Amino acid sequence: MEDRILKYVLGELNTSEKAALRKQLEADKSLKEEFIRIQNTYALTLLSEQAINKQEGQKHFDCFLQRLKHQKRRRIIKTTLQYAAIVALLIASTVLATLHFSTSETPPLAMNSLHVPAGQRAQLTLSDGTVVWLNAQSTFTYPSQFKNNSREVKVIGEAFFDVAKDAKKPFIVSSQNIKMEVLGTQFNVYSYPENEYIQTDLVEGSLKIVQRDNEKNTTILKPNEQLIIRDGKMHVNNITDYEHFLWKEGIYCFQNERLIDILKKLELYYDVEIIVKDPGIFNVRYTGKFRQRDGIDEILRIIRKVKPFKINRDIENNRITITK
Repeated sequence: MEDRILKYVLGELNTSEKAALRKQLEADKSLKEEFIRIQNTYALTLLSEQAINKQEGQKHFDCFLQRLKHQKRRRIIKTTLQYAAIVALLIASTVLATLHFSTSETPPLAMNSLHVPAGQRAQLTLSDGTVVWLNAQSTFTYPSQFKNNSREVKVIGEAFFDVAKDAKKPFIVSSQNIKMEVLGTQFNVYSYPENEYIQTDLVEGSLKIVQRDNEKNTTILKPNEQLIIRDGKMHVNNITDYEHFLWKEGIYCFQNERLIDILKKLELYYDVEIIVKDPGIFNVRYTGKFRQRDGIDEILRIIRKVKPFKINRDIENNRITITK
């Protein structure tokens, strides 16, 4: 069966074979999960015009296919999960995974889920034309096709949405305890569970935000406005730093931010524990830009030119300790 799934992903099945596979996917939950993981893995190897080389990406996926074909069925899901991360790391941290769906070729699956590994980012084009950028350590859940009268997705982490306009079908984004509803707009969501706040920035259009546990707590953002939710309270400000959105292009920008807050973000972006034993760092502010592909070691090396500190890297425990 895994061979048929691989042929589907590679476009090697005819119309009747595709239809037969779709029926099997709908009837077998584990098979459906297997299909989603293989499809997402392949997507991670398809390099967009901003990536290094499409032939290089295909080479990595070919290696993946050879290994996958030799695995027994009971190990397929585990193997696919491992290679989803490995392939992304092999290609390079600047790779953008772009998924283009069409109603004629995508099986009617309930929901798909894509997790972006540490140090990576991804770009998806949904079936309605909406474009979504995902930052490192983010998980995006979405249907292969939008049905009925709404378009609903979920995100944990950070994502930028360029929503296709459709007055008859509002676009709804859920993240933790908030729900955002739009018709057509551009906005950024920063919503990592590890953080103490959720932030939404509206670039254009209109955005309605509702707290699920208190629907009376609702606000409508106008262009160039930013909403921060902390301790259940909503605060609306004007956007002052548009360079933050450069993360979509693999650039992390920090504008007069507390160094301790920057370190917390780096923990998330690169999936590493950072322990600070130098209290002098807490009130230091920093402004600068870094390429995502530079990696956390290079970023810390540059930052400590402003505020000198020592770095102790414990690779075995994936931990960085900062001292005087």
